[in-house]
Amino acid sequence: MTEQDMPDEAHGGRDQDAVLRFVERFASTLADAGWPRMAARVFVVLLATDSGALTAAELSEELQVSPAAVSGAVRYLTHLDLISREREIGTRRDLYRVDNEAWQAALTKRDQALGRWAAGLLEGSELLGPGTPAGRRLTESAEFFDFLRREVELIMDRWLALRDARRDGEPLPSRDGLGQGTR
Repeated sequence: MTEQDMPDEAHGGRDQDAVLRFVERFASTLADAGWPRMAARVFVVLLATDSGALTAAELSEELQVSPAAVSGAVRYLTHLDLISREREIGTRRDLYRVDNEAWQAALTKRDQALGRWAAGLLEGSELLGPGTPAGRRLTESAEFFDFLRREVELIMDRWLALRDARRDGEPLPSRDGLGQGTR
């Protein structure tokens, strides 16, 4: 019996057709933002699974796609640190897992890339001459990436404080920052 064929009680009373429609809608949103379509679908299915983990066969079955399509998608997602691969205990099958902090891990990896980009741009600016139009353009680009890195660090610090407060049951600020939020 596939996950789709299981009674709603097996999914906490969820309407599996509605869940699959959500997966497709949110995956389309990610694809519209530049994600490969299949990687987006795999990622959202993992996000929407209570365990946060499925085997390649389960992903293939859930999305009604070939194992090859799943293989390419999980390779892309593991490269971005959005999912991890583990060995399913007692088997030779891989289990693909999305962590609750997948987005944060991906942003941290992007932050490291911004640092490498800034260093490379400064190297190019020195090579071209910092006073030349091209050198100034490269310097400004490096300064932009350094600015982004500093801001991302501040945002991550604020996020961790907010997340920890939420986990501790403290009242949260509203979305507009003017009052107390609701859960």
